Amino acid sequence: MAIRYLHLPAGSEPPAIGQDGPFKAVVLIEQDVDPDWQNRISDWLVLSGCLYMMAWGRKATEWDDSIDWANLTLHDFESIPDDKSVMTTWHDDWPLAEVFFFAGNEAEHGTVELTDVWIIDIHPADRRALMLQQYAAAQEDDPAETLPAV
Repeated sequence: MAIRYLHLPAGSEPPAIGQDGPFKAVVLIEQDVDPDWQNRISDWLVLSGCLYMMAWGRKATEWDDSIDWANLTLHDFESIPDDKSVMTTWHDDWPLAEVFFFAGNEAEHGTVELTDVWIIDIHPADRRALMLQQYAAAQEDDPAETLPAV
């Protein structure tokens, strides 16, 4: 499975992705975004082959809903075939390391093998090296198991 990174500042145009098949996306939202842009990005993710989207950061639950609406719209609000159903989760109160661990070790579609994980970084600065390093580090140990007991 390939881990890919895309710096996507708020308001920018997304490139073509998903050519290698259906994928997971971890959407890191660290900028406020215009609702119309958010809807365009949600449509783009679904049309590009995202079948499991994990939202983390600002208004993560709104991204979860936006992806759900994009998938419903794509299927004209009719029954969605299992192999086209997009799984969505939001993790606004999780440490990022836990979200990355979840993406790499627990997030599975159920009916479709997902070929890649895309880290979609909605942030003013390109953080490719940092995010890829953090993702790799999170795969080594379950961060939830190393948290101190409360």
